[in-house]
Parts: sequence; C-alpha cells; structure tokens
Amino acid sequence: MIRKGSARLSPRALRQIHGNLVVGGGVTAAARLQPLRELLLACVVSFRGSMDYARKLFDGIPRPDLFMHNAMVRGYAHAGAPAAAFAVYRRMLEAAPLRPDGFTFCYLLRACAGFPGSCFAGCQVHGAVVKLGFLKDAYVRNALINMLAKCGDLRAACVLLDEAGEEDVVAWSAVIAGHAAKGDIDAARKMFDECQHKDIVCWNVMLGVYAKNGEMEKARELFDCAPEKDVVSWNTIINGYTVQGMLNHALEVFDEMRAAGWEPDEATIVSLLSCCADTGSLDAGSMIHQMHLEWRPWISIVVGNALVSMYAKCGDLHTAIEVFNTMKERDVWTWNSVIGGLTFHGQAEKSVQFFKKMLEERIYPNEISFLCVLGACSHAGLVEDGRKIFYLMKDKYGIEPNARHYSCIADMLGRAGLLNEAFTIVTNMRCKPSAVIWRTLLGACRTNGNMILGKFAREKLLNMNEDASGDYVLLSGIYASSGEWLGVETERRTMDRRGIRKVAGYAQIDRKSAGLSTP
Repeated sequence: MIRKGSARLSPRALRQIHGNLVVGGGVTAAARLQPLRELLLACVVSFRGSMDYARKLFDGIPRPDLFMHNAMVRGYAHAGAPAAAFAVYRRMLEAAPLRPDGFTFCYLLRACAGFPGSCFAGCQVHGAVVKLGFLKDAYVRNALINMLAKCGDLRAACVLLDEAGEEDVVAWSAVIAGHAAKGDIDAARKMFDECQHKDIVCWNVMLGVYAKNGEMEKARELFDCAPEKDVVSWNTIINGYTVQGMLNHALEVFDEMRAAGWEPDEATIVSLLSCCADTGSLDAGSMIHQMHLEWRPWISIVVGNALVSMYAKCGDLHTAIEVFNTMKERDVWTWNSVIGGLTFHGQAEKSVQFFKKMLEERIYPNEISFLCVLGACSHAGLVEDGRKIFYLMKDKYGIEPNARHYSCIADMLGRAGLLNEAFTIVTNMRCKPSAVIWRTLLGACRTNGNMILGKFAREKLLNMNEDASGDYVLLSGIYASSGEWLGVETERRTMDRRGIRKVAGYAQIDRKSAGLSTP
C-alpha cells in the first residue's frame, strides 16, 4: 500500500500506517524494515517541506540504515535546511557508522546549492567526493556542477564541465543557469548557443532565464523556436507572463497549450489563478476554475488554496468559502486566505470566527494568520479579541510579533482611544518601531486630540529623518483642535522653511477598465 501510493497519501493516512506498524511491532522487527523505509520516505515526500514528523519517526528507529539516512538528508535538502541535512550526515558517519553512497552526495550537494553560507560546506563535500572516488559518477558530478554554479564558482563548474564532455546536457544546463543567476544573461545565451546536444531540459532552462528576468519578448521568440515542448515549457512561458501581470498573454498561451493537445497541470492552474487574483480578474479566474473541474473533479490542496485566495482577493467571498468547505484537506494557508479575504472586505467578525475555528481544529497559525486577524480586530474595533489574540501569539504559540503586528495593535488601540496602552506596547517592542507605527500613533493622537503624545510621536519621526508632509499636517491639526494656534503657525513655518509642500489628493480614472482608484 505504501509502495503503490506513498507520494499521494495524506499525512493523516501516513500517521495511521505508522500507528499500525507500532501496534504490530513493525518499528522494531528487522523483518519489517522495508515497510518502515517506505513509510519514512513517504513522510519526507508528503509533509510538504515539514520534516518534524519524519524526524520523530527516524529517531524512533533503533538502527536506521543507509537508505533511511539518505531519505532524511533528501528531505532536509528539499526543505531548505542544510544544517539539519549535514547533522544527519555526521550522525551517519559517526554514530552508525555507514559509508555514504552516490545518493548521499547528490542530496548533500542539493542542500548546499543556492543557500547562503552553505558554499563552504559544499567545498567540503566536493573534497569528500574526490577522496571517495565518486567524481566519476555522472549524477554526483552533475550535482557538484550544479552546486558550484549556484554558489557562483563558475570557473570550477566549467572545469568539471570540460571533464563531463559536450554530450552531458544536464551539466551544460546547470552552468547556463549559473551564469543567469549571476545576472549575466548574455553569457548564458552564449553557452546555450554553443551547446551541441540541446535537449528539452536545456531549452527550458534558457526559456526560464528570460522569463525570470522579465524579457518576455525573447522568451516567446525562443519558445516558438523550440523543436519540441513539454508541460514545463508551457508552464514557464505562462508563468513568465503572469509574474509580469500580463494575464491576456498568459491566457493566449494557455489556449495554445490546450489546442496543441497538452493537458494543464496544477502548476499551470495555480500560476493563472495567482495572476487573476493579483489583477482582480474574477471572470477569468472563474473560467479557469470551471475548466479545471472538467479535467479533474477533485481539487488538491495546492489548487484549492489558489482558488480560495483568488476568490477572496476578487471579493467573491461566498464562492471562496464554498471552495473552502469542499476541500478535503486544508492547511494554514487555506485558512489564511479566507481570514485575510474577510478582513480585507470588511467582514471582521467573521474573520475572527474563522480564526477561532482554525484553532479549534488544531491548525497551527503562523505570523500571517495573526497579521490577518489582528487587522480585522483593528478595523472593527474588536479590542478585547485583539488583545487576547496578540498575547496568545506570544505566550502560547511562541511567535515574536514583528513591526506589522505591532502596527495593527497600535492602530486598534489608537482607534479605541487607548493611547497610553498603545504607546506602552510600542515603546516596549523588542524590534525598533518603524515610521509606519509612529505615524499610526500620530494619526490616533490627531483623532483623540492628545497633543503631548502627538508631539512625542512626531519627535520620533523626526529622529528617523522622516519629513512627510502628512506628519506636519497631523501635528498641526492636533494643535488646532486644542486651540494652540501658535503651534499651528510653528508647524506651517517649519514646512515652508524646509520646502515641504502638502501633497494634494487626487483620483485617477482608468479608461480601459472604467474603474476609479485612489493612490
């Protein structure tokens, strides 16, 4: 059962299988090592970057073998945790002890590639590869070339490329991507043109170089010249257009893709839905939703999250919640999309209700969850709820608030007239208060006519070299509301002396969309 569908099993199903193995004695029985290996690998694959459960399973195995160590190194490499990957590697060498194989080095080099501070460790792995004679292994050599290219050591990568030969397209593709990562697109294109044995992967790498750098005309030209295409080729050009906000172009390529007989995958759908969300194109997003249902009657958590986010950002909260309710599996990002959408569109009470329901279902909130719900409490004046959630964030979940969280709580207390409490919280922040926070408090002082605290906030802004015209206007308004006309005159003269002019408000009409927006 594990072998046939381990990558498709849900975390809940994997926990049930683990429980059955424990009850049946499978964790300690040597005869059942193979199911245990497959379960560990399935946990690494299925928990989407979180290695906590896989680590608990691994630590519970008395004598894990090389396959199990490699599975953990692989998981940490894909999760972006190079330090943890090397910790498992050291345990494998010292505690087991086991001799690493080619898979070990491929995963370790993957852990080093592209992560700041890991290039020195990558050089150490390079030495171990040479010492143990794995440089002749094409997979290890290509992983090494990829690591060196991503770490910016293109000279060493090219030396290994010469040893690999012209027919090793994977190595060529890695060096092409390395030149692009350093911003040298011309050098990347030169290497691409010099490659004599280009395969579809090489074409896709060069296509991705242009798309990631926003050079969509060159990307489209290269795409049209490609001798063959796969779903990655189509997704790369579609994603390039969506990142640039060019939804119409992306939809045109999407139509071409279907006309050519290619079935869009989840990456295609998520990319298009994200662009629809960013551009507010509800009609296009709904059309893509219906098309996806025609291809696949079920919705995965990845597509479901994109759909919920798109509908919420476009203001169709009814459909967003409808999709949310039909999803068989939900994670913290699913909940965040609904909570944030309700907050943005003024349904603060419902946003808080969803947040509480998320906690009841034992979904662990992250800092985005708290930012969304605190924003709801701020705009709706839900002071008691806001206080409880703010301290819950620190005391129960151990999440240290950042400047945006403090800005929300300061705005909430300021709107409620609780200026002293707001200033106390801000002055006791662990991080340095930003100009946004002091400006929020200055605005609250203007609303509540508190001249003393308003002057204090203004002084903080001046110390930060913030000379926005709105700050002078706010403090001038505080003086005016208190009848301190001398203070009003002083602020106006200060603005004149520093050459600061009040920015006039204006509205802009976009004739294409017939919409009214205010900057």
